[in-house]
Amino acid sequence: MAEKLSIKPKAVVKRLLAVLPERAQNVLVSRYGLGKSTAPVTLEAIGKEYGITRERVRQIENYALSMIRKSDAYKAEQAAFNELYDAIKGMGVVVSEDELLEALAKDASTRNHIHLMLVLGDAFTKEKETEEFRHRWHVDQDIADKVHNSLRRLYDSLDDDELVDEPVLIDTFLRELSELSHDLKDEQILKRWLLLSKSIDRNPLGEWGRAHSPNVRAKGMRDYAYLVIKRHGSPMHFREVATTITELFNRKAHEATCHNELIKDERFVLVGRGIYALKEWGYSSGPVRDVIADILSQHGPLARDEVIEAVRKERYVKDNTIFINLQDTSRFGRNNDGKYFIREKAE
Repeated sequence: MAEKLSIKPKAVVKRLLAVLPERAQNVLVSRYGLGKSTAPVTLEAIGKEYGITRERVRQIENYALSMIRKSDAYKAEQAAFNELYDAIKGMGVVVSEDELLEALAKDASTRNHIHLMLVLGDAFTKEKETEEFRHRWHVDQDIADKVHNSLRRLYDSLDDDELVDEPVLIDTFLRELSELSHDLKDEQILKRWLLLSKSIDRNPLGEWGRAHSPNVRAKGMRDYAYLVIKRHGSPMHFREVATTITELFNRKAHEATCHNELIKDERFVLVGRGIYALKEWGYSSGPVRDVIADILSQHGPLARDEVIEAVRKERYVKDNTIFINLQDTSRFGRNNDGKYFIREKAE
């Protein structure tokens, strides 16, 4: 939803450009997409048009910006720049360039005119895109630095494959921003600041984590299946997984393809006929006899009912299936107390 501006950016910029010689005007119009075409023109393309070097075009651009800032027309437009300042301050002092321009104008042409005003305004500072952050503008360096550092600490607090619900992440973020004034701790402002980061992102289900994690940037059937089962919170049949992927992500998931991907990915454990759980939940991979061996290895000799109870927590299988596997005398034996143990020479 666009923020309401009383100023008319196109009219303001037209008055500012009027102080420049024709060629300087044309360079700014081309560079910032202020004419019929809203696509910014490169230094090289403008240079070819005028038969000059790209460096000379850059010099003309810088000269034009400087000339406007020194002009009486620039001083006369301070109310317009002040309104733009207040808009940025109201959005949280530091805002991503895309979100700021989209909030202030509906059409690309008006956004380009506002962009030139930001470049010209003494109160506005642009932080260029880096590996960590997106292009952003701010009106207070100290607050911008605190937000950047808090986002870095927030990233460090997350594990590689961890997913966090948005309210939990915002609460954690708030603790990192304890030094800031109360009026900046607005939920909408906090969400805007989160979107500054390229290191932290949301997955299609609105859960946050490290941006490089496949749990956040889901790219294929396996990643979507992981999100579906994790969201469900308990083991699911592959048919149900495929249906849910289609419903949640609007991506047609064929049952056979889904089953195939679940089999291949180590994040999933087959715990019953076509039923899969997440390995991170503590389920063991392998056939039932291997699960029995893992349990006996961890807990020592156990009675039959104890073994069955423990395996049922790992596998959706019948009691008789577990009992049959216990009869594998090459792997398991029974002591004088009737408890099952792993034979030392078992393979």
